[in-house]
Amino acid sequence: MMNFKILLSLLLLGSTVIYTPIATAANDDHGHEKENHAESGETTKGETEHDEAGVVKLTKEQMKLAGVIVQPLQLQEMQSIVQAPGEVAFNTYKTVAITPRITAQLIKRHVVLGEHVKKGQAIATLSSVEMAEAQGNVLVTYQEWRRVKKLGKKIVAERRYIEAQIKWELAKAKARAYGMTQGQIDRLVKSSNFSRANGRFALVALIGGTVLKEDYIVGQQIEPGQELNVITDESSLWVMANVAPAIANQISVGNKATVQWGDKRFPATVSQIYHNLDEVTRTSRVRLSVENKEDSLHAGLFVETQIEISTQKETEEVLLVPEHAVLRSPDGDWQVLVEQDEAGEFKGVEVELLDIRNGQAIIEGLAIGTPIVVKGAFFVQSELAKSGFEIHNH
Repeated sequence: MMNFKILLSLLLLGSTVIYTPIATAANDDHGHEKENHAESGETTKGETEHDEAGVVKLTKEQMKLAGVIVQPLQLQEMQSIVQAPGEVAFNTYKTVAITPRITAQLIKRHVVLGEHVKKGQAIATLSSVEMAEAQGNVLVTYQEWRRVKKLGKKIVAERRYIEAQIKWELAKAKARAYGMTQGQIDRLVKSSNFSRANGRFALVALIGGTVLKEDYIVGQQIEPGQELNVITDESSLWVMANVAPAIANQISVGNKATVQWGDKRFPATVSQIYHNLDEVTRTSRVRLSVENKEDSLHAGLFVETQIEISTQKETEEVLLVPEHAVLRSPDGDWQVLVEQDEAGEFKGVEVELLDIRNGQAIIEGLAIGTPIVVKGAFFVQSELAKSGFEIHNH
């Protein structure tokens, strides 16, 4: 019995000695495989390489798909203009409203909406009892003044002579105040037909231009101050440009500008800088005066403007990059994505953002010739952020 136990113990001891090296060899092979995999630098399909913290490496395929473009930093001449959207508006200094000064009935229209009229052209004919009285007074005082004037001061007393002259001038002033022109008064007094003092008179265009508004019908009673027509001279228009308040401080009245609509460009001049901000866009409004001799521009059109900057030095050169190439870093500072020694390897580098103008950012803090991402920076930054998460997770 004792011999059987000894034999069993020897058999168990031998099996342990045989299998132990086999298991150890298997583990060694697995370890060598992991080492070889790490040394070869292989990554799984679709995985971006992250060699160190704060650096991301992209393949050529990834950069092509994301549209990533790298260019070296170069000194560029800063443009002395600012680009801003604008809207064409009527020049209110060359726009007039046609309104009566007394209550009258409109009996005839002479122009239609959209018609081009000349200065002094009849717009509408009105009839009024008050005007009839004023016209009658004009005829009476004119006849008296003409008789007194013919007799002369040697025959007529000086007081009568002065009174006749004053009454004549007052009668004319009253008729003009009611809406008659001097030409209409002259024709009235030269006519031998006194029945022309019938209260009819014509409202005329005060300037040459286009009839923009017509708010009446024939036969309607018109009240004093009621706006019948609006006439504007479209040969000179305004453009309201919206710019950032910081940029508006660099613009002065009298600066040159350009208005672009489609493929047409129009020279303009800064005529006013508004001091109140637009309540919706929170931008400053800059008013441009533009000549429109060919009648190409019309109120309500959206245009692009280029406005000269007053504080700009003509020969100044700065580091200019596209605005979208400058991004916020995780700690809130401005940064650009700089390509490292190896192509496709990028790292965020902080810079000082001096200004943004016309979609271009003016920066400092990098040497000339530094390769940075000028297009696709957001994609590179997102990949950089992912690499940071993966490093922490490991």
